[in-house]
Amino acid sequence: MKFSDGYWLGKDNYIINSPIEAYDTEVTDTEISGQNRKDLNVYASYQRLNTRSDMLDVGNSTISLFSPTHDVIGVRIKHFDQQDGNPLYDLAQTPVKTKITRSSDAIKYKSGSLEIEIPLHTNFRMDFKYKGEKITASELKAQASIDDLSGHELGKVMHPNTVTGAQALFKDSDINWADHFMREQLSLLPGTKVYGFGETFGPFEKNGQSIDIINRDGGTGSDQSYKSIPFYLAVQPGIKNIKNGKCYGVFVNESQTTSFEVATEVVDRVSFSTRGESLEYYVIAGDSPKEVIGKYNKLTGGSTLPPEWTFGLWLSTSFTTDYSEKTVMKFIDGMAERDIPLSVFHFDCFWMKGFEWSNFEWDAEKFPDPVGMIKRIHDKGLKVCVWINPYISQKSRLFEIGKENGYFIKKEDGNVWQWDLWQPGNAIVDFTNPDAVEWYQSLLKKLLDMGVDCFKTDFGERIPMHGAVYNNGGNPEGEHNFYTYRYNKAVFDLLKQEKGDGEAVVFARSATVGGQQYPVHWGGDNLSQFHSMADTLRGGLSLMSSGFTFWSHDIGGFEENASPAIYKRWTQFGLLSSHSRYHGNIQYRVPWLFDEEAVEVTRKFSKMKQDLMPYIYKQAAQSVNQGIPLMRPMYMEFPDDSNCSGLDRQYMLGSQILVAPIMEESGVVDYYLPEGEWHHLIDGRDIHVESQGQWLSETYDFLSLPVWQKIQ
Repeated sequence: MKFSDGYWLGKDNYIINSPIEAYDTEVTDTEISGQNRKDLNVYASYQRLNTRSDMLDVGNSTISLFSPTHDVIGVRIKHFDQQDGNPLYDLAQTPVKTKITRSSDAIKYKSGSLEIEIPLHTNFRMDFKYKGEKITASELKAQASIDDLSGHELGKVMHPNTVTGAQALFKDSDINWADHFMREQLSLLPGTKVYGFGETFGPFEKNGQSIDIINRDGGTGSDQSYKSIPFYLAVQPGIKNIKNGKCYGVFVNESQTTSFEVATEVVDRVSFSTRGESLEYYVIAGDSPKEVIGKYNKLTGGSTLPPEWTFGLWLSTSFTTDYSEKTVMKFIDGMAERDIPLSVFHFDCFWMKGFEWSNFEWDAEKFPDPVGMIKRIHDKGLKVCVWINPYISQKSRLFEIGKENGYFIKKEDGNVWQWDLWQPGNAIVDFTNPDAVEWYQSLLKKLLDMGVDCFKTDFGERIPMHGAVYNNGGNPEGEHNFYTYRYNKAVFDLLKQEKGDGEAVVFARSATVGGQQYPVHWGGDNLSQFHSMADTLRGGLSLMSSGFTFWSHDIGGFEENASPAIYKRWTQFGLLSSHSRYHGNIQYRVPWLFDEEAVEVTRKFSKMKQDLMPYIYKQAAQSVNQGIPLMRPMYMEFPDDSNCSGLDRQYMLGSQILVAPIMEESGVVDYYLPEGEWHHLIDGRDIHVESQGQWLSETYDFLSLPVWQKIQ
C-alpha cells in the first residue's frame, strides 16, 4: 500500500507520523525455556525534543527489540497499546544470549552476529549489521504511524502534507475514528534481488512489484496467490568465485493482510504496512540464502519429511470426468500393462454426489463397494487419496448437524455465514472451535477406517474477512489467512494419530506461515499451455524461496484439454519435481489417450524417478534437516554466481541435479550451466562438460531434456 506522494510528501487524506528522535530506552527480561533473555524497548517521539514544551501534544512509537533465536532479531513497533484479535503464528523460540551496549549517543542490540544500532537524541534510524557489515536499515521517516481519513467528510477537503496542518482540522475523536496503519521501510543495498512472498506467479525477482499478502483462489496466472507468505529473502549476489554477497530474510509476523511495496514506493526500499496500531517483523541473517531460509523455516515450525511412497507417481480421476470403480481399475491396470510405475491413485470431488460436497460419503451408484475397491487397489500395491474440503453444502446431511452445534463460521446476526459459490448454500467449518475440529476429524476417520491413506485438502482461501464471527472471537481479517493453517493441521494431526508420524501426508492447495509442517502442497489451477507451465514453475520457486520444502503441480495443466506436446513436456517436468501428480479438469490424464509416444515418455521418466529415489529421498531428508527446499532455485545453490539470480525456468533437484524443463513446442530450450563438472543423465551417450559458466541453446526430442548431475 502506498502512502507517499513522491519522495517528500504524503498522499491526500493521510496523517503520517514518524519517529524523529529516540529519547529513552529500557531493558527488560523475558523468560524462554527457563532462561532469561534481555530485551530492549526504545521510545521515539514524533518530533524533535529541544525543550520541555516539545514533550506536549506529541505521539510516540515504542520499538521493542528481542531475539527468538541466534542471528534473528524481532522488531515490534507500537503506537497505541491495543489488542487486534489476530491469531499469532507459532514460533519456535530458543534461549539465546543477547548483548545490549549503550553509549552517550547510541544503543546497540545484538544476537549472535546480527546487531541493530540506534542513535539517541538525534535523527532516528536503525542500522542492521551482520558480522560488522550493514545489510539493511530503517532510515529517518521509514517507520510510520498513519491515520487514513479518506472516508471522513473533512478528509475530502484537506491536504494533510504536514502533521500540524492535519491535526489543526481534526478533533481527537476524529483521529480515533480514522483507519490506522503501521508501516516500515527497509533499505536495499545496490544490486539486491528480492525473492519470496509465497507462491506468487509474477516475475521471479520481486523488485518493482506491489504484493498483498492475502490468500485467494485466483489460478496460477494472476496477481493472486493460494499461498501468501509475509516473508522475503534479499540477496545481493556475489561475483563468481568471490564470496562477497550479502543476504538476509525479513518475516512480517502479521496474520492479517500485509501490503509490500518492493522497490516501488521508494525504489531502494521494501515497504510493508498493515492495518492496526502495531507491526512486528524479524530480520534473519546468515552467510548464504540456504542458511537464511533454514533459519526462517525452523523459526516457523520446520518441515516434515513425507513417506517415501509419496514421491512416486500419483494418478487422478481428474475433476469433471465421469468415473466409477470400473474406470478407476481400467486406468490402474492400464498403467501396469504398459509397465508404468504408479504409487497413488487419487479420487477427486465426484467420489461424492454432486451438490452434496462435502458429506464424506461415497456415491453409492458409482462406488457400491468402497471398502472392497480400496482393498483391491491396495492389493495392486497402491495407496489411496481422496479429495476433501472444509465447505459444507446446505444439501449435505452434515449441514444441519454443523448448524445446530455451532460448527460453522457465523454472521454477526448469529446465522450461519453462507454463499452459493462452489456449492449451494455453502457453510464453512470453523476450526477455531475445538468441537468442530473433533467433529470434522471424526468424519475423516471413518474414511481412514475404510482404508483411505491420505487426503487432498483442497480450498481454504475463500474465507470471509468481513461480517464474519468466529468461535474464538478472533479478528476475521487475521483468521482469513490463518484458516489454512488450522484446516491442514486438523487433517494432518488426524493422519499422524491414525497412520503414525512417518506416514502422514496431505496434498494441500492453500498455505500460510508454518504450512511447511503439513506437506505436500501443489500449485493450484493452471492452464494446459506452455506459458502456464512457466508460470507454475515460477510460482513454485517463489514458494521454495519462502520456507517450504516440498511442492507439486498438475502435470499437463488443470484447465482445458492438453495437447500431446504439452502432456509429454509437462510429464518430463512433473516427474523431475519433488512430487508428481497427473490431474486435470475435463480430461483424463492417462498417457495412451494422447499418443503412443506419451506412453513411452511416461514410462521412461517414471522409471527414471524410481531409479533416482535413493538420491531424492536422501536429499529430501537432508532438506528437512536443514530447513531448505528440495526443489531449489538456482541462486540458492549458486549464490556467488550472479548469472543465476533471475533464472526461473530451471532449478536444482537437491544439491546435485540440474533440470531445465522444455517450454517450447519446438523443443528448443535455453538454459545456464554454472561453473563445474557436469554429467548429462538423459542422453544415451556419456556426456561430460567442464563448464566455466555457460549459456546453452539446444533442441531435444520428447524423450530427453537437459538433466545434468554435478560431479562433486
